[in-house]
Amino acid sequence: MNRNKTPEQTTFQVILPEPVLTKGQREYQAFLRLLPSLLTTHQGKYVAVHEGEVIDSDDNDIALSLRVRRQVGLMPIHIGIVVYPQPVARIPHYREYRS
Repeated sequence: MNRNKTPEQTTFQVILPEPVLTKGQREYQAFLRLLPSLLTTHQGKYVAVHEGEVIDSDDNDIALSLRVRRQVGLMPIHIGIVVYPQPVARIPHYREYRS
């Protein structure tokens, strides 16, 4: 018996599919991609991103949202403020305890 022999290990490649982003996630990614150029043109304003492009802007996010919703309907868009660094959003939630 030869003790110096190591067992062969089979190697294999795992190819995972690219994650599929939702429309809202794609619009947010477009906003981040556009942010450097928006900082020179829309500093401090809210912009609405739809289909990867800025379609409207305003100083008031609610007015912008209402106007854009009338224009494109109830479809996912991204409305963000053009500032650097981006503010951290804290969304309060509750915890449910079950016995």
